[in-house]
Amino acid sequence: MAKAKDAFRTISEVAEWLDTPTHVLRFWESKFSQIKPVKGAGGRRYYRPADMDLLGGIKQLLHEDGLTIKGTQKLLREQGVKHVASLGQSMTAAPAPTPQAVPAPTPPAPVVPVPVAQQDALPLDAPADSTPPAFSIDLPAPPQGLPAAAPRLIGRAPADRSRLQARAAQIAPLLARLETVQARMRGG
Repeated sequence: MAKAKDAFRTISEVAEWLDTPTHVLRFWESKFSQIKPVKGAGGRRYYRPADMDLLGGIKQLLHEDGLTIKGTQKLLREQGVKHVASLGQSMTAAPAPTPQAVPAPTPPAPVVPVPVAQQDALPLDAPADSTPPAFSIDLPAPPQGLPAAAPRLIGRAPADRSRLQARAAQIAPLLARLETVQARMRGG
């Protein structure tokens, strides 16, 4: 049986909800005085929904937005607990509606593999503006006609295909150089 939204949660339940280890939550508790879970007779922590919203905002600032602990502490002092709690996952907010169907993906561009012989043509000391060999990542397309999966409360959002392709283009010259070095090491 699932707990009500306003029920208190144990540290392990909060850790699972945020996909964050329990020792990190205890560390944040030592760094942010605004996190005040209720402690039972045995010292067990029980988090209220407001505590969980604050932890979700802190996780967003530290892990997703890249703020430091001091930066997050400053933001808490200047903007307040409610502002920080509104930034991350919320235990008290209504869940977002789930989409009904996945739109059909556009077919990926054809991938042309670059032979190792052509990759060796790029010298180790090649200028940064030299044209890298073609490089692409083949990602499987989601099945068509199936309803979209509900977004997960735990974990990260799936990577955007265009961002992956852009990152692959950035890595292509490095891969070409690595293969060149490996070929030279093998004596070929």
